Amino acid sequence: MAPPPRQEAPAPADVTADCTVRHVLDRVGGKWSIGIIVAATRGPIRFTELERCVEGISRRMLTLTLRNLERDGLLIRTVYPTVPPRVEYTTTDMARELHDTLLALTHWAERHRANIAAARVAYDRGQHGDTPPEQESC
Repeated sequence: MAPPPRQEAPAPADVTADCTVRHVLDRVGGKWSIGIIVAATRGPIRFTELERCVEGISRRMLTLTLRNLERDGLLIRTVYPTVPPRVEYTTTDMARELHDTLLALTHWAERHRANIAAARVAYDRGQHGDTPPEQESC
């Protein structure tokens, strides 16, 4: 018989208040976090590999996002004592659990991005004539 699932002790009230569901969703659903978690779930990955995998991210934003994901317990940063130092990032159990959901969301966005782009064009034409407002594109 399998042991019952491990339940984590509840966090103190002051810590829980600072880490609301909205804060968690903002972090893991952020523009760069999804790509980083998906890439890191494939196995240990180095900074430069992440930089190539996550299209459009700057070095500064990659650094900040990696620090935040490490702080949130989603990534583990390992520094190897070599010259120059080698740093790898791996996902934690918590991030691997999140991975399937992020992958499903990513696949959904890929499947529907053309439909969403067409809907935006149709909406903008209906609301603003033939001149769509300046907004982000898909």
